[in-house]
Amino acid sequence: MKTRKMIINAILLAIGALLHQITPALGLPIQPDFALTMLFIILMINDDYKTAFIAGIIIGIFTAMTTKFPGGQIPNMIDKIVTANLVFLILRGLKGRVKDTLTMGIVLPIGTLISGLIFLESASIIVGLPGSFTALFMAAVVPAMILNLIVGLILYRIVASSYKMYNRTDMM
Repeated sequence: MKTRKMIINAILLAIGALLHQITPALGLPIQPDFALTMLFIILMINDDYKTAFIAGIIIGIFTAMTTKFPGGQIPNMIDKIVTANLVFLILRGLKGRVKDTLTMGIVLPIGTLISGLIFLESASIIVGLPGSFTALFMAAVVPAMILNLIVGLILYRIVASSYKMYNRTDMM
């Protein structure tokens, strides 16, 4: 069982890294972060903190390697680790109380908002921002929240239906 979960997590992390690599910047040095979507799906299907923490570190490394933001390596690492921890806590509060699809509908925009705010704030402290915080927030974080919600729900439904198809409901 643990091996199966590790393989699925690795595949989802790889998909997240690939999505982050091929996503273009929005005319700014900032891009929507679809790797977050895969991180949130991993957190949803795994109910243990160790997996959440490790997935946050790994996705932070992948996004740091593929960032299009000058000097965005460290802010990417910071925001993914902090976001993974906060989203894990949010999921702990929602799991079992709300349907899984609705939980993802709540977590995707909130998690993206958390990640975007942490990234912009840490980037402003570490390397500086190429524009105002508000302008970058409106140009990158808000559209990313919407895109991550749409793409994330689609991807989550695909992952959830594949579990059902193979009778692997014990992993959800």
